[in-house]
Amino acid sequence: MPLNLPDKLPAIELLKEENIFVIDNSRATQQDIRPLRIVILNLMPLKITTETDLIRLLSNTPLQLEISFMKIGNHTSKNTPIEHMQAFYTDFENMRNGKYDGMIITGAPVEQIEYEEVTYWKEMMEIFNWSRTHVTSTLYICWAAFAGLYHHYGIPKYPLDKKMFGVFEHVALDPLSSIFRGFDDVFYAPHSRHTEIRKEDILRNPELALLSESEEAGVYLVMARGGREFFVTGHSEYSPLTLDVEYRRDLDKGLPIEVPRNYYKAGDPDKEPLVRWRGHANLLFSNWLNYYIYQETPYNIEEIG
Repeated sequence: MPLNLPDKLPAIELLKEENIFVIDNSRATQQDIRPLRIVILNLMPLKITTETDLIRLLSNTPLQLEISFMKIGNHTSKNTPIEHMQAFYTDFENMRNGKYDGMIITGAPVEQIEYEEVTYWKEMMEIFNWSRTHVTSTLYICWAAFAGLYHHYGIPKYPLDKKMFGVFEHVALDPLSSIFRGFDDVFYAPHSRHTEIRKEDILRNPELALLSESEEAGVYLVMARGGREFFVTGHSEYSPLTLDVEYRRDLDKGLPIEVPRNYYKAGDPDKEPLVRWRGHANLLFSNWLNYYIYQETPYNIEEIG
């Protein structure tokens, strides 16, 4: 089934070029289906890129989804046109009375700052708390995963000596979990971060279930509240060239950056990336949508929470 997206969202035309089936609001209103309502709090700098990456994965299920975009109030994006933000994003304050079947909270370029020093941390805590009573299941990605684990469960983050940057092997520690249906014994996911959370901290908390880890990249997937919350430390949503763009951006800025590991063919940045995470990225998102939202959310959305 297609995605129901805001009319004229740039991702619509971008994804149609990839032969991904999406429809806008005008057409979706003609279909007599109760779509799943998904809200995305997009904290990434290049918002149009992140929208497209997430929608690409959300589109790959037989479910109809109604996508909305949330933003932090009084926070101005420096890398996205203000016209785009005004057209497609709504302040949290104007969405707080709504109920949603699912929520995605993205990473943010603030991971090396202490949580309490992030300018919008107070509103983030409010949104984290709100999600528990207004959303069936929330997917926290990268910085949001670190921040959510810290806020809800007191899990600290630790600085890394160098950036965790590349594509790494992972294993499922609970392969019978519904989130891993269709997964291989070993699967890949990109990482791009300067901090980590540690396995021992997760295992000490009985409210948390460590579902996946990587020998090189560490903790990858943590579940809480029976699937009402998932915390993903990597970026399975990344497009094939995202790590390449980040690598060349940091080089141009003169920042200390190594070639992303296990990414370019033969490890050569003059060659194309070897893409081997898309299949499991699609499974991760489709399993989350199906088993932890569609199968669990009430038909009357007002009953959520």
